Amino acid sequence: MAALGGGFLKKLTLAPEALDEEPIREELYSVERLEQYAATLAAAHRISPVARRGRTLLPALEENGRQLVAAYRALADAIRKERTISPAAEWLVDNFHIVEEQLREIREDLPKGFYYELPKLANGHLAGYLRIYALALELIAHTDSRLESDTIKRFIRAYQQVAPLTIGELWAVAITLRLALVENLRRLATRIVAAREQREAADALADKLLVMAGRQPEALIPLLSGRFGKRGDIDRALVVQLTQRLRDQDPAVTPVLDWLERHNQQHGQSTEQVVHLEHQRQAAAQVTVGNIITSMRLLSTLDWRDFFESVSLVDPALGADPAGVYHRMDFVTRDRYRHVIERISKRAAADELDVARSAVGLAAAAHRSDPHDAARAHVGYYLIDEGVGELEKSFGYSPGLRESFKRAVLTRPTFWYLGTLVFLTSLVIAVLVFFAYRAGANWPILIGIAALSLIPASDLALSVLNWDVTHLFKPRLLPRMNTTAGVPDDARTMIVVPTVFTSEETVRELLEKLEVHYLANQDENFYFALLGDFADAPEEEMPDDATLLDAALRGIEELNARHGRRQSGVGVIPEIDSNSNDNLTPRSVARFHLFVRRRLWNAGEGKWIGWERKRGKLEEFNRLLRGARDTSFVVATAEPALLSGVRYVITLDSDTQLPRDAARRLVGVATHPLNRAQFDFGPTA
Repeated sequence: MAALGGGFLKKLTLAPEALDEEPIREELYSVERLEQYAATLAAAHRISPVARRGRTLLPALEENGRQLVAAYRALADAIRKERTISPAAEWLVDNFHIVEEQLREIREDLPKGFYYELPKLANGHLAGYLRIYALALELIAHTDSRLESDTIKRFIRAYQQVAPLTIGELWAVAITLRLALVENLRRLATRIVAAREQREAADALADKLLVMAGRQPEALIPLLSGRFGKRGDIDRALVVQLTQRLRDQDPAVTPVLDWLERHNQQHGQSTEQVVHLEHQRQAAAQVTVGNIITSMRLLSTLDWRDFFESVSLVDPALGADPAGVYHRMDFVTRDRYRHVIERISKRAAADELDVARSAVGLAAAAHRSDPHDAARAHVGYYLIDEGVGELEKSFGYSPGLRESFKRAVLTRPTFWYLGTLVFLTSLVIAVLVFFAYRAGANWPILIGIAALSLIPASDLALSVLNWDVTHLFKPRLLPRMNTTAGVPDDARTMIVVPTVFTSEETVRELLEKLEVHYLANQDENFYFALLGDFADAPEEEMPDDATLLDAALRGIEELNARHGRRQSGVGVIPEIDSNSNDNLTPRSVARFHLFVRRRLWNAGEGKWIGWERKRGKLEEFNRLLRGARDTSFVVATAEPALLSGVRYVITLDSDTQLPRDAARRLVGVATHPLNRAQFDFGPTA
């Protein structure tokens, strides 16, 4: 390891305020050379076999932040005083808001248990530091802090060909790169401020020497000797600035230049070489500071979710899911699966890849035994569903006390919830009765206090219990398929609004809301419909029925004209025979549809009403989707071919606003194999 690390590695053990720290800069490598170097690092790194806290990075981060702010203020003050600053200093001042943003994000995103959970190095100059932090330092050292997305990915992949990184380490790439960039920028900022101070000192000395040259030329050399004679090297920034100020000035200061030349030669360099090295250092500092700022911008814009899945080894292992579902799920669900892999791996001291492959193996075995059981053939069944016990058992997983308690509660939630409520209520009442007894109350009064305190005690107990439950049990989102690119053809969905047509104004409002639902949830496989009944009436048909029906039909036709996808005959409203059950308006595959039922006699209410009102509409509509021809629908503007392909129905109240893309998310949940049993009821659900 010692042979791998550059000089900057040895200086990491110094205090952050050390002024002689070199920037984190080593030989520049091409991407191909970086990949070779990553493999070499992976072979050389040794991981500490036991979990330990390691060398914390937080104190260094806070110190780096303070020094960067101090450097910025010093440079900004120099600008206000119209003093010259270096190009690197200009980069820092002009882009310091980016640096502040990085510091803020690091403080917010750095978990307290960050160090304890991740692997630490057991050898080399970075022993005790996070392995992923060591990788971040090496990467920025050999790229001069100029990071690119592809370079980072190839470096991490090359390392993992020899030594796989954990899920936690891959998520930590972003924050450790930020930490390394801040460390490097602090080193550069410290040197920039120190160089500026040396140049100011050189200016003050030059002014003094020029004044003395006209009055006491014989005192020039003694002044220099007294000031620098006992030193070794004089700071290059001071030498360069002093040389530039005295050159081409009063000939009386020539002895000063000669003295500087002799002093430099005594240390193996000429004045010209010192000037060249200082200019080279300033140019390198400008490039590195620019690279750091550019890389910080990149790290803030990268989609780290895509980055993680592009370099993770666990992700392609789970992607071998026999059901072929894993890569078609949304990111949140995939991440939930990976968290389970992480949990089992840590607790059972097993390799994450082994856990992932074991889950896939269990799913494959289930698929071979019953190819029609989509749930058990999916890897998620063994990660977040009932099969997780099988996976844990195969690794000898033993849950901790807290986890065991939570599992026991979730096994019998009603018993635990009501039992705890009764216990807390009884406890509160017991406390009140006890203090009343101590105060001298007799038995009738004690019984009365217990009875009167029952309601407030139960209310208090319920509040405490609900607070505890919400803080102890985090919400668990249902697994969901990724439907952002569109709902698949086998998940065609009808979004319906059951309603009652009472007036033309009501019909117009319903049509407007239906259009709003469409605009917020557009998809090739979404269709929208009104499920209408006429208002209860003393007769089967009322004089206003035809007017309301005509208004609804024309409104649907207008919506299809604006938004619908027209095919042969789409949008043409045929003649409606209100007495026929078989007239299901045959020629439209438009986006918007209308379904209206006739009234039936209800002897109990003594009126003609739509059968079972809202519940009846939904039940009959579901039967219609399954091919029934004996429903009470007299108007249906969708062809049987369209209806037979509808798999899901989303029902909305007339005053409900469907949020943007909510329908896709709902269908994504319904189509996930672990949820289908809850949503599928035959051909439609």
